[in-house]
Amino acid sequence: MVQTVLVLGALLSIVFIFAVPTATTVKGLDVPLHPGEKDRCPVCGMMVAPYPDWIGQVRHDDGATVFFDGCKDLFKYLLSVDRYAPERDRKSVASVFVTNYYDGETIAARNAFFVFGSNVMGPMGPELVPHRTEDAAGDFLRDHEGLGILRFDEVTEAVLRELQ
Repeated sequence: MVQTVLVLGALLSIVFIFAVPTATTVKGLDVPLHPGEKDRCPVCGMMVAPYPDWIGQVRHDDGATVFFDGCKDLFKYLLSVDRYAPERDRKSVASVFVTNYYDGETIAARNAFFVFGSNVMGPMGPELVPHRTEDAAGDFLRDHEGLGILRFDEVTEAVLRELQ
């Protein structure tokens, strides 16, 4: 009887050990990752790591992470997930991150303020420039001749066409 209890306890411990990483992975979707040397933007095909000041990323609910060389391509992907990743849909997007312009820190894209139409160019030319605060975006807008500030849900295909 004691042996049976010990064996069952050991088996449950093994099951628990293997179950925890799965739970951690799901909970960790709100944590940004860093691109590898070979990660490419799925929209334009450019390598991402050489442009650390512009990196964006989408984390899907299965843990898959897609990196971008700028916000413009990140939003193209989000607005047409089925085109760039036919096996996925927009509902599978768990989190989105961008690089804050002034300090290079990764921030949640849904909370960011994006300046469009400025004289600052990203790796692929005109770009949406992300900021952590509205004040920082306003300062950038004035200093770099921007046309306006958008929130995450205000970025549309029409806005992206203007950045071509």
